[in-house]
Amino acid sequence: MTMLDDRTTAAAWPAAYPEGYAVVDVETTGLARDDRIVSAAVYRLDAQGNVEDHWYTLVNPERDPGPVWIHGLTSDLLDGAPLFTDIAREFAHRLDGRVLVAHNAIFDWSMIAREYARADHAVPVRQRLCTIALSKELALPLPNHKLESLAAHFGVVQQRAHHALDDARVLAEAFRPSLHAAAERGVRLPLLECRPLTEWSTAAPAPRIGRQATGSSSAGFSSAGSSYWHNSWRPSRRRPACPYPNPGRYEADKPLKQGMRVAFSGDTSIERELLEDRAIEAGLHIATSVSRLTSLLVTNDPDAGTSKTVKAKSFGTPVVDEAAFTQLLRDVSPAGK
Repeated sequence: MTMLDDRTTAAAWPAAYPEGYAVVDVETTGLARDDRIVSAAVYRLDAQGNVEDHWYTLVNPERDPGPVWIHGLTSDLLDGAPLFTDIAREFAHRLDGRVLVAHNAIFDWSMIAREYARADHAVPVRQRLCTIALSKELALPLPNHKLESLAAHFGVVQQRAHHALDDARVLAEAFRPSLHAAAERGVRLPLLECRPLTEWSTAAPAPRIGRQATGSSSAGFSSAGSSYWHNSWRPSRRRPACPYPNPGRYEADKPLKQGMRVAFSGDTSIERELLEDRAIEAGLHIATSVSRLTSLLVTNDPDAGTSKTVKAKSFGTPVVDEAAFTQLLRDVSPAGK
């Protein structure tokens, strides 16, 4: 793939592209909405993806660290680490005025947004960019959409998988050539608005983003006050229509396809709306009920006797559990293939 030369002039760069990026990776105690961040890293990049600086911190989650076998951070290591409230201002400074870039960005954004909500502050981020979505826009010939595959495609060597600093470095190094390829081909970047999560009320005006009017050095870390963040539920969002036709039912041992109709039943360890957001970003249709057109039912209790599981059995609808579904989400086939 031909990349833009490093000497690309400002005139040749798409004017609509953002002015800066914050490549982020967070390691967490788990995937549910009450899980916490245990480490975070940010690589700040300029408009053309060049590294400006980087930052890394451990975070004391004030609870069990979760899957130590994945992130390697034990309770002893995290015991003396700062709390999120201690690093929130610096973290916000690193994000301020930039597009948040992450691999499966909805997850990193959701975890970060919840931590700031607990701290009763607003996150100074307006937009996010998922590198999975960008790789799909570029039609990169990847075997799957894992970070290691994206890194290998661009010749980036991964040294410590699931270490926030190294994952952020790898992603920053893979994002730059992706960004240049998009600029060369005039690809519109898949930017998404960073709206507050649905479990937090947004009755008050949107939080301030950027420096305060007084010109203080808050670096965009402005308290929204208890009138903005409330730990209360609001009605589910109205989902956008899926742009892809339904390709039919899911077949075992094959990837999901964009346009498939997916229904959920029962409790999930990952927050339901987060799962739905991931599915929608992958190009799937979220079905509120099970019919003969449903491609797949996701449930951790297929014998529960709910109306959805009963209908799934009567229609012969394929059923998978949450763990299998999250694995399938990592590699969704484009529509028409």
